[in-house]
Amino acid sequence: QVQLVESGGGLVQAGGSLRLSCAASGSICSINVMGWYRQAPGKQRELVASITNSGNTNYADAVKGHFTISRDNAKNTVFLQMSSLKPEDTAVYYCNSEIRSSCRMPAQWRDYWGQGTQVTVSS
Repeated sequence: QVQLVESGGGLVQAGGSLRLSCAASGSICSINVMGWYRQAPGKQRELVASITNSGNTNYADAVKGHFTISRDNAKNTVFLQMSSLKPEDTAVYYCNSEIRSSCRMPAQWRDYWGQGTQVTVSS
């Protein structure tokens, strides 16, 4: 069984910073893409940023320049450094990973989600 556990959310004033972490644990052979999504009240879940196992990154236009995604492959952990936060960044942030649990062939990959962590930015 695979689990993704997030941490680092909270309440911050506009202009402040937060760092989210997400650690994958359990039966893991390898991890491909790791990413962060967010869902604000009344809105659909949207991709914030993603990073491949070779370090290639992708960002939503709304966060380019003030969010940075990174990962520690040895610890199966992904981070999201959020700076210059705005009230519109308020949302529940979810970690997502594409994980291969078993090293047996054929390779089978599955998407896993964390439980979500609340980020609230006050004006």
